[in-house]
Amino acid sequence: MRRAHTVEQVRSAEADLMARLPEGTLMQRAAGGLAVALGNFMGGVYGRRVVLLVGSGDNGGDALYAGEKLARRGAQVTAVLLSDKAHPAGVEALRLAGGRIGDADELAHADVAVDGIVGIGGRPGLKPEALAAVRRAEQHGVPIVAVDVPSGVDVDTGETPAEHVRAALTVTFGTHKVCHLIDPAASACGPVHLVDIGLDLPDPAATALQGPDIRALYPVPRGESDKYSRGVLGLLAGSAQYPGAAVIATSGALAGPVGMVRYVGPDAVAAEVRAEHPEIVAGEGRVQAWAIGSGLGDELDLPRIRALLDAEEPVVLDADGLKALDESGDHDGILATPHAGELGRLLGVERSAIEAERLKYARVAAERFDVTFLLKGSTTVVAAPDGQVRVNTNGTPWLATAGSGDVLAGLCGALLAAGLNPLDAGSVGAYLHAAAARLASAYGPVTAMRIAGALPEATRRILDRRD
Repeated sequence: MRRAHTVEQVRSAEADLMARLPEGTLMQRAAGGLAVALGNFMGGVYGRRVVLLVGSGDNGGDALYAGEKLARRGAQVTAVLLSDKAHPAGVEALRLAGGRIGDADELAHADVAVDGIVGIGGRPGLKPEALAAVRRAEQHGVPIVAVDVPSGVDVDTGETPAEHVRAALTVTFGTHKVCHLIDPAASACGPVHLVDIGLDLPDPAATALQGPDIRALYPVPRGESDKYSRGVLGLLAGSAQYPGAAVIATSGALAGPVGMVRYVGPDAVAAEVRAEHPEIVAGEGRVQAWAIGSGLGDELDLPRIRALLDAEEPVVLDADGLKALDESGDHDGILATPHAGELGRLLGVERSAIEAERLKYARVAAERFDVTFLLKGSTTVVAAPDGQVRVNTNGTPWLATAGSGDVLAGLCGALLAAGLNPLDAGSVGAYLHAAAARLASAYGPVTAMRIAGALPEATRRILDRRD
């Protein structure tokens, strides 16, 4: 599991550790890890041309001491000092190792630029001189490696309201930061390499599940299992207007861990569902969970959906079904799965605001409606009413295809019916959904049904691994 902490949490942990270590030890640990990562990134050190973009404070110090280590191994290292408060001991160490102080013109011939402009304490945006240096690197096609975070992003929210660095690699220390997981800032980080510097950290502000976490949570049937003990999902989806939504959502559900799916809907749509999936049972009956809303269109029956929300079975609420949500605060066991536009309508804000502040609005919705919200997007955010946040980071742009959300709703419903709680069902479902899309897109564009078709194999590969 990847764990991300806030600036305040990291600062407190660093202070506690520095109080027990000789002065400068923590910076040397960070610089050593950064130097190794830079060497790996460049494919070697000797003769490589490295330009350090150095601001004030410890972030610039990390860059300078990493530059010192690279210079001692034969790299040509130049520091561009963007502040008159650049770390003085770091500057002197670089000079003694054979590095030098220069200007942004050096970027024209650099193999890599190191973003040591501002660290986790920085505010969004870049000062003019720093922005000019970053643009010079971009102009010459020089890859930028960010120290801890890309300068200019909002570290605690993942927001990018102003100009910022777009890194080819980010080397971070101690723990991931929230901006490493949540877009739009996550897209500016590139791959994130974590250097352990020995911090003792509290519970994280956000997490991202990995393969071992999926294996630990996934409801695998046992020898004594039967179709009922594995879970029965009720699926209320599709309409004469959108019959395909029912077929697609059913495909997603059947690719999950449940033993049975009951389809409840118009006879004509039920016939199409059974033509594709003859194992489906059509009609009312006992279920362990519901997936409601995909493709209901003009046939949306709000009173009926609200009655199901008030029943004891947990519910995945998707698409048109989201209109049944209210702020009564009595929605235990519900997982809502909106995209940015749908969440914007629920909260009365513009879609663009949701996309710019994904973490903020997922949390706002979870608190306002007392419901776990899965906000779909390039990095899916799953926020629970108790404040827990999980982020899915293995998505692919190929998921942006019609019906993809219906697959996810069916899959999450299956996970609920098999016994997972809404937070686990949403985060496991999002991970597997993205893994299936990656598998299905190995040869190019995909459709929702191809994503559903890839789910069993994607799940098997994850469950069989032992990493």
